Amino acid sequence: MWQFRMWGNSEKLLNDGRRVLLLDPGKLNTDSGPDFFNAKIIIDGIEWVGNVEVHVKASDWKRHGHDRDSAYNNIILHVVGIDDAEICREDGSLIPQLVMPITPEIAQNYVQLVEDAGVIRCRGMLHTVDELLLSNWFETLAFERLQVKANRLIELLRANCGDWESVCYVFLARSLGFGLNSVPFELLAKSVPLSVLRKHSDSLLQLEALLFGQAGMLDMSEHIFDEYYQLLCREYYFLSRKYQLRPLARSIWKYARTRPANFPHRRIALLAKCVENGFSLMRRVLDAKADVDALRKIFDIELSGYWLDHSDFDVASTRLAKALSKKSVDLLLINLVAPLYYAYSSLSGDTSMEDLAMELLVSLEPENNSILNVWAGAGIKADNAFRSQALIHLRNEYCDARKCLYCRIGNRIMRSAGKK
Repeated sequence: MWQFRMWGNSEKLLNDGRRVLLLDPGKLNTDSGPDFFNAKIIIDGIEWVGNVEVHVKASDWKRHGHDRDSAYNNIILHVVGIDDAEICREDGSLIPQLVMPITPEIAQNYVQLVEDAGVIRCRGMLHTVDELLLSNWFETLAFERLQVKANRLIELLRANCGDWESVCYVFLARSLGFGLNSVPFELLAKSVPLSVLRKHSDSLLQLEALLFGQAGMLDMSEHIFDEYYQLLCREYYFLSRKYQLRPLARSIWKYARTRPANFPHRRIALLAKCVENGFSLMRRVLDAKADVDALRKIFDIELSGYWLDHSDFDVASTRLAKALSKKSVDLLLINLVAPLYYAYSSLSGDTSMEDLAMELLVSLEPENNSILNVWAGAGIKADNAFRSQALIHLRNEYCDARKCLYCRIGNRIMRSAGKK
């Protein structure tokens, strides 16, 4: 009901009698944490943007342990089918609660919706669309996705007074989150700027202390027998006061369906390693000129010391893989390097850089994820990263948003149906 806006009149009454206007259900979260991110509602004239949790019964909140989980402290609305309990945050403040009873008609609509869940709605008609239209549309979509990523880079560049290396640092951090932890990594990079890290580039320990401390992962009362951990705590205590830093909440990091070798701790240690002895990623990327082997060497970075055999603090292991696999490095080339080329082209007017972005994506293998598996099931396969980026963009920005009339495929199918 919530995800597909099956709420009828968008103005409702909360269980405490206040009026609420539902604007946007937010984005469905398929990992741990609240059910929906970035929802928008208006309560008594005040607009709220935040996370929403959904339960059949209000009492499921405590049954699921959310009352003891800080990740649920920023919930702006609790949507329930049955109001059988008042729900509070950890600090005791009440969470606004909305009752949305399920009628037989809604239940029937739900069944029809879930029958199409995870598939392409026009899959049965894709064979009616000629290959030339598909090819041209996919090329447009790939450039659309590049432009969206480039715009983020350009926006950040303006905020950093044209410092390309600072932009690369933030986007490298975001890319190291590999989707699951992209936002936490971006927040981490922005909380301790490259200008601060550069002052300590000759000390890997201090770099790690700054990053782990800002990630909210250091507490002197924990791991008291781990000498390395305690050393990081002492370093961060001094540096955080020197630079007036405030750490992020530890609860923002996600570990669902993540192997120990890919835990955020190792990615943070890798980010510190990238800054050690100076950071010049933009220069090195431009010098490589879309040479895949040269670009892969840039990210062929090995962890050292403590993180050679640890996936977490006080958790040693002898079976850890490399810091970044070839597949992970190629994802960095797709999601970081290609957009960098495209953004640089947009600002400099050098169209050859745009060609490099396309050349790089065409030369790389396609990603392997659930979205591309769905397209493959519909008969459309990606033979390179340029095509896979197009299919990901099509699914996220058109299919899921139900913008079928704005999609050339949907538009052609509708026009063809109108002629019959």
